[in-house]
Amino acid sequence: MRPVLALATEAGSVLPSAAVFITIGLGAFLLPLVARRIKVPAVVLEILFGLLIGPQLLGVIGSESSSEVFILVLAEIGLFMLMFLAGFEIDFARLEREGRGSVVFGLVLFVMIVITAWVGFGLLSLESTNQRLFLTLLVSAASVGLIVPTLRDTERTGTRQGQLTIVVGVVAEFLAATGIVVFAVWVESGVSIRLLGVPAFIVVVAIVLIAMRRLAWWYPERAERLFASHDPDELGIRASLALLFVFVGIAIAFGIDPILGAFLAGAIFSYVFRNTGELETRLTGFAYGFFIPIFFISVGVRFPLDALRDRDVLVLALAVIAVALAAKIIPSPAFVTQGLSLRDSLGSGALLAGQLSVIIALAEVGVQIGVLSPGLEAGAVLLVGVTAVLSPVMFRILSPPLAPVPSVRVDS
Repeated sequence: MRPVLALATEAGSVLPSAAVFITIGLGAFLLPLVARRIKVPAVVLEILFGLLIGPQLLGVIGSESSSEVFILVLAEIGLFMLMFLAGFEIDFARLEREGRGSVVFGLVLFVMIVITAWVGFGLLSLESTNQRLFLTLLVSAASVGLIVPTLRDTERTGTRQGQLTIVVGVVAEFLAATGIVVFAVWVESGVSIRLLGVPAFIVVVAIVLIAMRRLAWWYPERAERLFASHDPDELGIRASLALLFVFVGIAIAFGIDPILGAFLAGAIFSYVFRNTGELETRLTGFAYGFFIPIFFISVGVRFPLDALRDRDVLVLALAVIAVALAAKIIPSPAFVTQGLSLRDSLGSGALLAGQLSVIIALAEVGVQIGVLSPGLEAGAVLLVGVTAVLSPVMFRILSPPLAPVPSVRVDS
């Protein structure tokens, strides 16, 4: 057995300083409390906090230091969990209840959003067609994690407007995320044998999906244990994380960006087990309680602040935000065909324009394949900061909160 002192010495070479541990721990705990008090998404403060303690400002975390490496490792796990939960929150039961018509409408509106974004980015001085296509897919994504809480706060979740907006958001989030990862494979390898990894990966996903459904059907009592509220072994969380890591590994084996594996792992789990109950709450608490905030803090640590000091880069980043807003709001009158008023239709468009955590994860793919410059990556982060605050406000103005439905009292 190796001496404990030797192990401690090795650990000291990879672990961050005491100041970093204390700063990150306090930040991850206090930032959501402050965000709730000032009514902004916690992700915005977490990015700003990372920028503050990063090498460009206070320097608590130095550039290319052991502290930065340690934070980036944790952030990578947080990124995978973020994409897993993005797939996990897709409500397939809701999609089935809404019927084929709502899903078809979601697909049509998504195509309209993509076309509008493509035309908008054609007006900008972008470096290449690949960059234009990537940005088009990026801003066409939606954030169900922002849509659902906003609808809930305005008592509109169960309305026709609420249901349609959620369906469109789910369709946009799924297709944009999948499209970006497939596009990334094409950019990196072109028309080569590596491109066959995508359909091969899809085949593996389909096999796992069928196998999981059969097992859930044959052994329902064991499947129910995954969602038990009091399980000392926490099999539900273990099964979720096992599926996440297996799919990330399979994606890497096929030469595909692992975030697609993480995203599809969550989607498959949600599809097979329609009523996740307390498991979703526990898993979300586990992920958002530590690993995902670390990811956003790391985004702030690596935020290319110097790039935005260039006036041309800043103007381009603001133009990206303008196109992203227009891409969702201009096609939104299509909601009128589904029985909504023009005002509510514009409100839904404004809400769909809101971006949150997933857009930052997808932007990282663009940087990795060399399609996004540091300035455009900064623009994507700014897009999240601006729309995460502005979008719910615009929605509440266009579609004011409804009076809560009073509960019916039944006298005995």
